[in-house]
Amino acid sequence: MKAMILAAGRGERMRPLTDTCPKPLLEVGGTPLIGWHLHRLAAAGITEVVINHAWLGAMIEERLGDGSAYGVRIQYSAEDVALETAGGIAKALPLLGDEPFLLISADIFTDFDLHRLLAYAKTMDQNHVAHLVMVPNPEYHPLGDFALENGLIVPNGAEKYCYGNLAICRAGLLADVVLGEKAKLGPMLAKYAAEGRVSGEYFEGTWVNVGTPADLQQADTLVREGNGKLLGV
Repeated sequence: MKAMILAAGRGERMRPLTDTCPKPLLEVGGTPLIGWHLHRLAAAGITEVVINHAWLGAMIEERLGDGSAYGVRIQYSAEDVALETAGGIAKALPLLGDEPFLLISADIFTDFDLHRLLAYAKTMDQNHVAHLVMVPNPEYHPLGDFALENGLIVPNGAEKYCYGNLAICRAGLLADVVLGEKAKLGPMLAKYAAEGRVSGEYFEGTWVNVGTPADLQQADTLVREGNGKLLGV
């Protein structure tokens, strides 16, 4: 299986730190935020990784290189202008192939067991376009994104959770995206969820959306207090 790490965002809420450094390279416990994902992907046996980038993307390529330092092989999907989540994935599809791939945002920090997604991917048929990891609603997003009923994601429901920016996806999820145009992933997920084609699971472990300097400090503290053992690397 291949993995795609979304790393093209500008990181507006993290400014001024991201004025001169792309957010994925901000350090947590002495390691770039994106580096934690690379280590954990390698530990799970996922060694083929695609990373998209836009803002200060050359710095990402220079820092991570071919990925050998992390035990992976990286291919880059450069965007002149950030194409949003769905647009960025659609552009990178030629590098990802036709099989299900793991999708993760560079700016989350979590100890979710990636082996679980590897196992789930083996059960997905062609009609099944995505499997999402849902998490408790953070303070900045109290209404959540989707409900989870009997293992399926539904656009509306009695209790909604937050999409944790971690998933298994098929290329069919991006069928409606016009190549080269900006497009968000949320509407695609909602469309196919309404058709019963998106599954999900609920996760209550460590999960931080590193969007602000305070979030970065929280993640850094978690690593330093756990001596790096938190994420199993």
